Amino acid sequence: MISKRTAFFWAIFLVIITAFSTFVITNTVAISLGNKVVIGQKDYETIKSMDKLLGLKGYIKSNYVEDAEDNQLIEGAIKGMFESLGDPYSLYMTKEEFKNFNESTKGSYGGIGVIVSRSEDGYVTVVAPIEDTPGEKAGLKTNDKIIKVDDKDIIGIDLEAAVALMKGKKGTKVTLTIMRDNIRESKVFEIIREEIILKTVKSNVMEKDIGYIRITMFDEDTGSEFKKALKELKAQKIKGLIVDLRQNPGGFINQCVEVADELLDEGLIVYTEDKVKKREDYKSKQGKLDVPFVMLIDEGSASASEIVSGAVKDRKAGLLIGVKTFGKGLVQSIEQLKDGSGMKLTTQKYYTPNGISINKVGIQPDIEVKIPEIKEGENPEDVKDIQLERAVEELIKQIK
Repeated sequence: MISKRTAFFWAIFLVIITAFSTFVITNTVAISLGNKVVIGQKDYETIKSMDKLLGLKGYIKSNYVEDAEDNQLIEGAIKGMFESLGDPYSLYMTKEEFKNFNESTKGSYGGIGVIVSRSEDGYVTVVAPIEDTPGEKAGLKTNDKIIKVDDKDIIGIDLEAAVALMKGKKGTKVTLTIMRDNIRESKVFEIIREEIILKTVKSNVMEKDIGYIRITMFDEDTGSEFKKALKELKAQKIKGLIVDLRQNPGGFINQCVEVADELLDEGLIVYTEDKVKKREDYKSKQGKLDVPFVMLIDEGSASASEIVSGAVKDRKAGLLIGVKTFGKGLVQSIEQLKDGSGMKLTTQKYYTPNGISINKVGIQPDIEVKIPEIKEGENPEDVKDIQLERAVEELIKQIK
């Protein structure tokens, strides 16, 4: 016989199991009943919310004064879904836009050579012009807001569409209208497009046996190019090293980790966390650079550049000289879809070894040195690079 206590226990157990089963079925399971389907509550609410979208699509098709293609409306709806996140780094790209995006991270392409993002106020904003490109030579600067490309107003348009307008055949002209902080009137730049060849690492030996490596961005080959340049400088018996990350807009996280690994001893370089706080650590291996080094940073040093400089600062491995960095502490995942379109979605935040998120904050240098503004009509090449001069001075002290 079953005791009253045991019977009571099983009764409660059956109630719990029944309640749980009902919850699962009504919220997660779709059941076929003849020619109908019973779905969960959450799925029903999602489908119900689509009524509005489909209703408006039908209304546009019936009433819009021009023809509206189904594919055009669907693509626009998808773009709007990404834009609704309010994140300038997350976006959906059509097949053509995704192809153009991939070109900008490898090989060569026709254009003016500027890295842009969408600012919080909706402007297409220069993160940094790439060194030795038409954009840099014309005088475009970090935080310039591009409001027109030729005669087309680009305020509020899709970022990749704006980039596509700036690209074009080598030798053709493009006119940019920009707004710049502290200048009331907009400025117009007429720029001749060139073939942009992405060579991201340059090096040479300076005075007093000081090595110099300039990294313009972190593309697919930057890590190996940096190692090669460093090996060549070591063969020339350098006594100190300057790593120049100024106007470097960032790039691939695995490439900046390779660079940091050459400079730092065993330890944490950076860690990332996703929305559920799942953490991923990136570490340097044992063995570090055996000469003192200085790193140059400025307001155009962003993302992957800030990962390297943040690790150097937190671990007190070298001196940072220049001005505060851009402040992009977010990591994007890039995915290509079956039809050739693609998306870029912010999926993680990154943190320096000391657990600091630099997003919208930036990294302060150890020694602040500001470059004076170039006066109207003054040749930029005639202006002294006082940040580089200070880096040499500090290295000479350490070498002595």
